[in-house]
Amino acid sequence: MMKTVILIVLITFSLLASGKKFRWCTLSDLEQRKCAELSKALTAVLPLTTASSFTRISCIRAHNTYDCIDKIRANKADAASLDAGDVYSAVKLYGLAVVAKEIYDQGNCVFAVAIAKRGTLDIQSLRGVRSCHNGARWTSGWNIPLGFLLARNYLSWDEAQPLSQAISEYFNASCIPGVGLAAPRLCALCQGQKSYVRDRNHFCETSNNEPFYDSEGAFRCLKDGVADVAFLDHLRIMSATDSEQQEYELLCPDGSTAELTEYSTCNLGKGPGRGIVTRSNFQKITNKFLSMIQRLFGHKGKERDRFELFSSASFGGKNLLFRDATQHLQLLEEQLEIAYVLGLDYVALLKGLGHEGSSLDNSVVRWCCISDAELRKCEEWALNIKSDPLVCVQATSMTKCIEMIKSSEADAVTLDATHVYIAGRCGLVPVAAECYGGDCAPAAETMEKTGKLSNLKHKALPPVYAVALAKKSAKQIHIHNLRGRRSCHSHLYSPGGWLLLSRHTVGAQQNDTENCDIASAYQNYFWKGCMPGADGNLCKVCIGGGEVEGARVSSRCAANHNEHYYGNMGALRCLVGNPSGRSFGDVAFLEHSNLLQNIEDLGSSGWAKGYTPLDFELLCPDGTRAAVTEWAGCNLGPIPPSAVMTRPVTVTKISDFLLKSQESLGSKLDSEFQLFQSWKYGESDLLFKDTAQYLVHASHLSYQDILGESFMQLAESVFNCTPAGILDFCKQDICAFSSN
Repeated sequence: MMKTVILIVLITFSLLASGKKFRWCTLSDLEQRKCAELSKALTAVLPLTTASSFTRISCIRAHNTYDCIDKIRANKADAASLDAGDVYSAVKLYGLAVVAKEIYDQGNCVFAVAIAKRGTLDIQSLRGVRSCHNGARWTSGWNIPLGFLLARNYLSWDEAQPLSQAISEYFNASCIPGVGLAAPRLCALCQGQKSYVRDRNHFCETSNNEPFYDSEGAFRCLKDGVADVAFLDHLRIMSATDSEQQEYELLCPDGSTAELTEYSTCNLGKGPGRGIVTRSNFQKITNKFLSMIQRLFGHKGKERDRFELFSSASFGGKNLLFRDATQHLQLLEEQLEIAYVLGLDYVALLKGLGHEGSSLDNSVVRWCCISDAELRKCEEWALNIKSDPLVCVQATSMTKCIEMIKSSEADAVTLDATHVYIAGRCGLVPVAAECYGGDCAPAAETMEKTGKLSNLKHKALPPVYAVALAKKSAKQIHIHNLRGRRSCHSHLYSPGGWLLLSRHTVGAQQNDTENCDIASAYQNYFWKGCMPGADGNLCKVCIGGGEVEGARVSSRCAANHNEHYYGNMGALRCLVGNPSGRSFGDVAFLEHSNLLQNIEDLGSSGWAKGYTPLDFELLCPDGTRAAVTEWAGCNLGPIPPSAVMTRPVTVTKISDFLLKSQESLGSKLDSEFQLFQSWKYGESDLLFKDTAQYLVHASHLSYQDILGESFMQLAESVFNCTPAGILDFCKQDICAFSSN
C-alpha cells in the first residue's frame, strides 16, 4: 500500500515538474479573476526563481464548496480553502487531507459573534426572530452558535430529528447558505438566483453568487433589514465602518450587549478558522505549491508588488481564494489527526451536533468509571434506570475521564473540587453539584414539586471539611512536625489531601522557588507515603488491589479504587495498615463527611478489627489536637462540592438524564439500587459521594462559581507553578470552545 502511494506521488510530481497545471478550485467569477492573475504572476516570476515545478495554475470553477470537495476527490481539482466545518467533513466523510491552516492576528482561531441592530435583541430572546448565518455547518455561523444555544437550553433538539429541523422551529426564517433542501425555512431569506439549471442556481448556496453567503453576506443580510440577527466571525467586524459600529452591537452570553470592537470578551465561543484541503496522495505537492506562492506573494513575499495573495480589493471582492485577514499559511505535517488540526473541543462539538450522521453515541449517556467497583455500580445503575440508555466507560483515573470526555469518548463524570478546576480549564462545564447534609431537603422538595433539578446557590451548600487524622496513641504528632513522617492521602490532586494541605505543610515555604512545585515539594516533605496517582516516595506505602482472578493486578498507587488506599476510606485504611498490620502511615488527610461511618466500616468490612472513633484524633492548624467529632473547629479548610462535568453541547442531555435518575433512584430507601450508596460494592464514594443527599442543577453556573473565590485563587497559584500532564494535554488544543 505504502509503495503504491509513493509511486502515485512520484508520478504526480513528475507530471507537475513537466508543466502540468496545479488546479485551484474557485467559487465565483471574482475568485476566477484573482486565480487567473495569480497564474499570470507566477508565470512571470518563475523563470527568475529556482522553483520551476509549477509552470501554470489552472482555475477550476465550482458550483459551491461541496462541489469543490467532489472535484478534488475526483481528481478534477487539487486544492481549495474551506471553513473548518467543511474541512472536517472533507476529511472525515470524503477522505481528503488538510495540508495548511490560515493564520490570523490571533492564530488560526475565530470568535463566533452574534450581531443585531442596537437596542433590538439579546441572546436570550432569539426564538422567533429572523436570522442570517455565514454558512451551514460552519464554525462561527452554525457550530459554535448552535452549540451555545443547546448548552444554555435555549434551543431544544430531540436527536432523533435532524438538527436543521430544530433550527427551523427556533427561528422564524433564515438564510443559512449550504443547508440543503431538507429545511426550506432555513433558506427563506436568501437572495441568490434561482434556476432549474444547476450551474445557474445560486440560491442558498455556499458560493459568492449568493449575496448572503459567508460572514460578509451574513452582515449584509442584517444591514439590508432582511434579518434581525447575524451569526458570523469576528474577522468581518474588525474592519467595521464608523456607521456600522454606531448602528449595530454584539449580543453577549450573559444577556448584555457590547460594542462591535469588544468581540474578544463578548462572543459565543472560539473555534478554528479556514484550512486548505487536497487529496491524501497529493499532500507533498500541495504543500510545496503553498509554500512557494506564500514565499513569493505573501505579506513578506519577494514578488508582493506584482501580486498580493491575501488581498482581494483590486478584484472588487473580499476573501477571494483566502481570507483577507490571513497573515500567513501554516503548513501541516502529513497524517496529522484531524482532532489535533481543528482542536479536540471543536471536533467533540461537531460530533455532538451530528456532523458524522446519527450514531448510537448520540442516543446514550456514556458515564466514566475509574475502577472495577465503580464499573459494577454503574452497570447496576444502567439496569435500573428508566431513561436514556446508560453505557459505562472505564478509565484509570479522574484525569483520564476528563481526557476522554474532552475527546468525546465519554460524556460525564463526577469530579472532586480540584478536578472540577482542571476540567474547567480543559473546557468542560458543570451540570449538577452534590449537596450534603440536612440543608439539601429543600432541594429535594423543589424537585418533587417542579420535576426539575433545583438551582444551585453555591453559598447555601454546606461545605465538606478537609481534616488531618492521626492515631490517638501517637501523642507526639501534630500539624507542625509532619516533615519526615509517613503520610496517607486520598489521591493526587485531592482537595483535602493535596491542594488545601499545601497551605499547612509545603505551602509554608511558598517564597522558596525550590518548593513552588508542590508535587515535588511533597516528595521531599514526607519520608514516604501513599498518594494514589503520584510516584516516587509517595507510592511506597501503597498496597494495590490484591489478587483478582488469580493474577496480581498492577494497581499499586493507581489513582482509583483498585488501589485499596485510594479515597477517603483508603486513606483511613492506610493509617491503620493492611489486614496483616503492615504498610501504614502516621497521618491521614481526608474529608470529615463520612469519617465516622468509614471508621465503623473498618470492622464490618473485615479490614481491621476493634477501631472506634475514640482511637483517632484530628490535628488542628494551631498545633493542638481534637476529637474526630470536632471537625467544625479543627480542619484544614472547607472543600467545595463535587460536581458532574460534561462538554458544553451535552449539558441538556446529561441534566435530563440525572433528573430522571434522581427521580427514580435517588435516595429512596425502597429502591433496589441506591445512587448515593457504595457499601455493597466493597468501597465508598463510588460515582458519587455516599454522603450526597441530592444533586442540584448547576449548568447556569461556571465552574468558578461552584468552587468559590478562595479555592479558585489557591488552585490558580498552585497549578501556575505545579506541572500537570492533563493541563498540558488540554493546552495543546488550538482554541478552547468555551463561552464567556
